[in-house]
Amino acid sequence: MFGFLKRKPRVIKAPVDGMLIPIEEVDDEVFSSKMAGDGIAIMPIGDTFTAPIDGVITKIFSTNHAFSIKSKQDLEVLVHIGLETVALKGEGFERLAQEGDEVTAGTPIIKVDLNYVKANAKDIVTPILLTDESKFDAIDKNDNVVKSGDPIMEVN
Repeated sequence: MFGFLKRKPRVIKAPVDGMLIPIEEVDDEVFSSKMAGDGIAIMPIGDTFTAPIDGVITKIFSTNHAFSIKSKQDLEVLVHIGLETVALKGEGFERLAQEGDEVTAGTPIIKVDLNYVKANAKDIVTPILLTDESKFDAIDKNDNVVKSGDPIMEVN
């Protein structure tokens, strides 16, 4: 009825080239049951993970396996590179940005030695989640092969 009051959909972009996978199919109960947030996962084929939204980097884990970015539009997106990758203690991950940096979608954040991570972690599949800090009503998810920067989710 009052369309002018309706929030414009916010687009979350792919942080890396790869194949999208429903979050429910990730072989980790914390992610597949959405305990850590709702979203999508990507099987990466690229080695540079970029910001999926414009905002401020709120966290880069000390092991560089995950990072989160908070937008000005009430969204916080977590990119968790691989499964059980915290056990690698940072090996195979190179930090390209710092916590507190203001970034735009596509800004490189972490570079990964995919071969090392594939050989030493449970899986390279990368969940991309909207954290509990995010305010949204619904998510429309894409489901195909994407390049870094392609839209993967719209949040209403």
